[in-house]
Order: sequence, then structure tokens, then C-alpha cells
Amino acid sequence: MTKKQHYMTRDERYKLEAYLESGKGVSWISKQMNFSRQTIYNEIKRGLCEQVKERSGIYRDELHYSADKAHQVHKYNQTAKGRPIKLGNDYALAEFLERKIIRDCYSPAAALAQARKEGFATSVCTATLYSYIEKGVFLQLSNKHLWIKSHKKKPGSRPTQRIAHPKLPSITDRPEYINQRLEPGHWEMDLVVGKAGSRAVLLTLTERRSRQEMIFKLPDRKAATIRAVFDRLEATTPDFRRRFRSITTDNGSEFLKYEELRQSIHGGTRFDVYYCHSYAAWEKGTNENHNRMIRRWFPKGTNFEKVSKKRIAEIQAWMNSYPRKVLGWKSPDEMAA
Repeated sequence: MTKKQHYMTRDERYKLEAYLESGKGVSWISKQMNFSRQTIYNEIKRGLCEQVKERSGIYRDELHYSADKAHQVHKYNQTAKGRPIKLGNDYALAEFLERKIIRDCYSPAAALAQARKEGFATSVCTATLYSYIEKGVFLQLSNKHLWIKSHKKKPGSRPTQRIAHPKLPSITDRPEYINQRLEPGHWEMDLVVGKAGSRAVLLTLTERRSRQEMIFKLPDRKAATIRAVFDRLEATTPDFRRRFRSITTDNGSEFLKYEELRQSIHGGTRFDVYYCHSYAAWEKGTNENHNRMIRRWFPKGTNFEKVSKKRIAEIQAWMNSYPRKVLGWKSPDEMAA
């Protein structure tokens, strides 16, 4: 019978691992799997790794064939094809990138920035990492783990006319020092709505300079409920008026109680409020981008009535520790420190 000439598949590697675990010899495995003895030896070498095993009550590090490792090495080698890829044999970096992107929901660029902070010596640019993901270099990481890519404009689409609320302060009246993010304390605000028919929503606040995020779970989207959040913040936040100088939001009905929203619990006004034009979400783009980050954890259709405040606090902490390119790969917490 002619021996197989192709590389082993993942299933064949798992079969090889099982045979080796059961103590079968190379000659027997070669005949059983219909590969040459040299192919079996090469495959074993490719997948060798250390594993702690117990023998007579004593634990020792022993070399062990791992089908997963062998398959990962094979994919690296196949992608290289005449030119070694930059990840080379830096499996620790590959595993770190997979963990940050899959488990921690980092973008490839943010994962690479974090790898540099961690001291990995291997240097890979963002475009190259995207290419490796596209080509299937990684063991688990694929395009399905990446953020949603931007959508192209439909042919013939026309921009909708933007309208400012005639009786409320427009974003066009917002001072230039706020536009240029020259001082802290200026926030953008919006709601993240849940499943159709459910009432609970998330109120999101994004500080324009540091990109710090605050997320509040609300039982409904009423103006009084939102105003109560700021009443509580004003009562419990030291130096509130320095931390909250202005709010920029949209023309949603829940935000239009302008005078009541500005009214301080101590009398007078507590901050300025500016309203974006209708259908111009990009005018508070920092907050919109943050809402997209939140959607990675809570996709559309999520019923926020079933999401705990503890879980929301975890996502807020994740966002505030997430490194940002616009901040020189510092996190919002680092910027605000």
C-alpha cells in the first residue's frame, strides 16, 4: 500500500497522540496510520512539549506529544512559505495575543500594545497581525473574534439634514476648549437600550479627555430616572463641579428636560448641557465608540433586566483599563491618575 504523502490533519494528529499515550511504537503507528516512519518521527518532534506526570507517587516533567501544539506549529510553518513569519517560534506571544483578543476582547492593535508593555521582544505590526489572523496562523484565533468592521456607505445614499433643537444650547455653541479636550470634566452621554419590550437600559457617560467611562443600569429611560443619577453623583462625588463641568448629549426625549437636568441639589446649576444635531451621532463620537465596545459584551437583543450590576461594573472596569491608541496606548485610568 502506498504511504500517504500529505501532511497530517488535525484529526490524524489526535489519533497519533492517543496511540502514543497508549504506548504504541512508531513502527506499529506507521503501519496503522499508513504514514512513513520518518513522517511519524517528524510529527512527534514537531509536537513535543513538557508535561508533569506522576509515576509511583513522584511527579516529573516528561516530554509529551501534543496534537494541538503540533497543529499550531504546522500552521505557522505553512503560512511562512519561503519567508519566516515574524512570530517565528515565539509561542508565548502567540498565546498572549490569542488570550487578549479572544478572552479579554481586545482589538489586535490593543493586544500588540499590551504585549509591548509586558516586555515581549518579538515585534509585529497591526497589519501583519491582521494578515496572520486572516491566514489562520493561530490555533484558536480567527476573524470571528475580531470587532465588527465598518460598513461601507450604500451607493446613492445621501446625508440626512441635521437639525438642532431650536430652544436648547446647540453643540455649535460649545466652547473651543471643550472641543479640543483641553481640560477634564466634559462628558458625552447616551443610552444603550436592551431587548425590544424590556424596560431596563444602560446610561453611559464618557469623559472626553481621559476617555473614562461610567455605566449605570437604569430600570427605565425616563427623564426623572436619569436626573436622579446626577443627583446621586452630586451628593456623593467630592469636587463634583470640577469633575462634571459639561454634558454633551443627543435630542432623545429623556434628555430634553434641560433646566431640570442642570438644576443642582444645592441650588443654581451644576453643569452646562449641549445638544447634538439630529441624526449626527458622530458629534459625540467618543461615547458612540464606547457604546460599540459595550456591545461586544452585551449584543443587541440583550435583556438588561437580567444583567447584574456587578457584571456591568466589571465591564466598566474593563473599559477603563483598556489601552487606547489615541492616548498613546495608555488606559483611561492611567490618564486620569
